Amino acid sequence: MKTVVVGSGAREHALAEALARTSDVIAAPGNPGIAAIAETTELEPEKLDADLFVIGPEAPLVDGLADRLRAQGKAVFGPGIAGARLEGSKAWMKEVVAEAGIPTAAFASHSEPADAKAYLRTLAAPWVIKTDGLAAGKGVLVTDDLAAADRDIDDKLSGASFGDAGRVVVIEEGMAGPELSVLAVCDGSRYVLLPAAQDFKRKFDDDEGPNTGGMGAYSPVPGIDLAELEIGERFVAPALAALLAQGIDYRGVLYVGLMLTAGGPRLVEFNVRFGDPECQ
Repeated sequence: MKTVVVGSGAREHALAEALARTSDVIAAPGNPGIAAIAETTELEPEKLDADLFVIGPEAPLVDGLADRLRAQGKAVFGPGIAGARLEGSKAWMKEVVAEAGIPTAAFASHSEPADAKAYLRTLAAPWVIKTDGLAAGKGVLVTDDLAAADRDIDDKLSGASFGDAGRVVVIEEGMAGPELSVLAVCDGSRYVLLPAAQDFKRKFDDDEGPNTGGMGAYSPVPGIDLAELEIGERFVAPALAALLAQGIDYRGVLYVGLMLTAGGPRLVEFNVRFGDPECQ
């Protein structure tokens, strides 16, 4: 069997190492570390032939790579452009979550600074301000400082921070508790949960810095029982059902980012690929 792993990061290195146990792996484009364990190529994935294509990063998924490969008759692990919108647009993701009745933070999406700041003042601190589009894990500000929140809204909506990815912001109430990452392997209607991981996103010791794409993670997580928390039933199944209702056949990994609040698990975000530190 031949498998193409699309991507060039540590996540793709981990995927290539695991897949190489049972498959001949080609990484496109890969990196020097991957080259030590598998073949690498600068060719575009659409120009390669393999039994399976595994797409690692979010950007090519949001750009529709899975759809283009499937149109060529290829077997692909990764959602099409419609499903990848869960990560490509946080505002749309929150709408899907609300319609599906999935527990999450109170939120509103805004494109005008005055409206965004007015909504911000209806919530108690801390405030969470997110770019709508892709920002490599760096588009989230969590703050107790109202002036800093206002500046962040201005910077994002003006395009100064993240260009067009920030022209809409999602403002959420802050949630308290440890985070939990759960990865679900999905075939459109069914899913299998992988062991939970705990990811640490904020830079510097004692969570004093800004959010990053992930500073590290560990798995398994002591004391966590996914069945007891009903993660599949409360988060994954409703999401897949909501997507199917819109005609979206979601195939690949659904990353469920959770906050374990005093009132139970609540959704922080859905991503459409393996988390980088979790995958490692």
